[in-house]
Amino acid sequence: MIAEKLKQYIGLFGGWLGAVLLFLQALDIKLQHFNDVTIDAFVGVLMASIPFILVGYGVWKNSYVISKQAKDQEEVLKKKGLK
Repeated sequence: MIAEKLKQYIGLFGGWLGAVLLFLQALDIKLQHFNDVTIDAFVGVLMASIPFILVGYGVWKNSYVISKQAKDQEEVLKKKGLK
């Protein structure tokens, strides 16, 4: 998934939260902790944490020091002169 698609999904989720807020307000349900500011903050946290998780996964997946299978693969690559 490319970064632009990820941003679109996060924006979609933030928009959905905003729609839920408007629906609850139309029903005259007041939630003090669920407002535009907290929704924006939540979207900001998602925008920061999801790329961090994706980068962390990429580092873990491409690292040769974490799993035995990766260490074995590194040895094979060294023997073939590819590393």
